[in-house]
Amino acid sequence: MKLISKTRVARSGAFTLIEILLVLVIIGLLAGSIVAFVIPQQEGAEKKTTQMLVNNVKGSLDNYRLNIGHYPTEEEGGLLALMQKPEFENEKLGGKWQGPYVKAGTTFEDPWSNALVYEPADPEFMQAGDPPYRLYSKGPDGQEETDDDIGDKEVQEEADSLEELSESADPVSTGDE
Repeated sequence: MKLISKTRVARSGAFTLIEILLVLVIIGLLAGSIVAFVIPQQEGAEKKTTQMLVNNVKGSLDNYRLNIGHYPTEEEGGLLALMQKPEFENEKLGGKWQGPYVKAGTTFEDPWSNALVYEPADPEFMQAGDPPYRLYSKGPDGQEETDDDIGDKEVQEEADSLEELSESADPVSTGDE
């Protein structure tokens, strides 16, 4: 008669705690690297989307001006005049409206839920070929006149530097004084 010794047989179908922890660490590292890669891409995509929206609205504003003869005024509803026919005092002018000038479902909001800013441009800062309006997004921070604004904007720093230059300009000295 033979004695069979009972030896401990390892279970072949189970995972050890170390193996499970190792897999969790690897998954965590992969998730962290994906998040670190995707977030900057999303921010860049939001800015590009906003720039495309601004450019599309500019094109619609140009089409409106070609038909009506001027850009939409505040009395006509501003950007809403691109979607809905405004009330014109002149019937002939109202007949020229060929809208809507933007696709159905277009909103005049950027990805950060800020409304696009449409306002007349300051003639002092206009350059040749500039439209008589400013159209821009307030950007991710939602505040006007900051560095993250997207579209047409008058940068306050440029205005300040122009004022400083004009104030500090001394008349040319001839040396005969």
